[in-house]
Amino acid sequence: MSTSSNGSKVALVTGATRGIGFETVRQLAQAGVHTLLAGRDRGRAVDAALKLQGEGLPVEAIVLDVTDTASIAAAVQEVDRKFGRLDILVNNAGIIVEDKTLPKPSQQSVAAWRETFETNVFAVVETTQAFLPLLHKAPAARIVNVSSLLGSLTLHTQPGSPIYDFKSIPAYNASKSAINSYSVHLAYELRDTPIKVNAVHPGYVKTDMNAGEGEIDVPTGAKTSVQMALIDADGPTGGYVYLGETLPW
Repeated sequence: MSTSSNGSKVALVTGATRGIGFETVRQLAQAGVHTLLAGRDRGRAVDAALKLQGEGLPVEAIVLDVTDTASIAAAVQEVDRKFGRLDILVNNAGIIVEDKTLPKPSQQSVAAWRETFETNVFAVVETTQAFLPLLHKAPAARIVNVSSLLGSLTLHTQPGSPIYDFKSIPAYNASKSAINSYSVHLAYELRDTPIKVNAVHPGYVKTDMNAGEGEIDVPTGAKTSVQMALIDADGPTGGYVYLGETLPW
């Protein structure tokens, strides 16, 4: 068994070959965390990791397709073999597959709902369950589930809220509501352990996922995930946060 080069924490970030995930890896590594950059395509994951290694950061690539049971199992085995534990799991991978030109929620296909939940919900649950034994082996592990303000039922039902009129991607929105609920349930299960679980809103970030639309840059979008990954023993668990602000469920 090997350990990280300087005995630092070990983190794994899913969906990390680009965008917020890639920047989350960079910021965790800048904080001294040995960070595993996970992607389903080995070539892209290696290329992304090499870029960050070129910045002198403790990053390495790992192949992980969160929708594939065998791939998850292989990644768990690799982390166990190399490190024997996992200190931080950031469930960042997510998709939007709905047709944004369809204005009515009822117009979105059931196929789009199924595909969305497969990656945004079921994959998060399966990946987390698979890594949980290694998270228990860490002194005080952290699980960060990347959600969205669009998962807030309170704001969706509040006229005049920033998201009240944003109903064109109901499957994505509902998947993030489900992630919020899952985070609460998992935090309750782990309440008597050192492990903390939180859901985060990255912000309305300019990324490929939303065709470059957004209000904040990618580095800012990664900050909340990094903050919650690095909280100490006094930090929250079972929360839903954005840059230190608690969001309404």
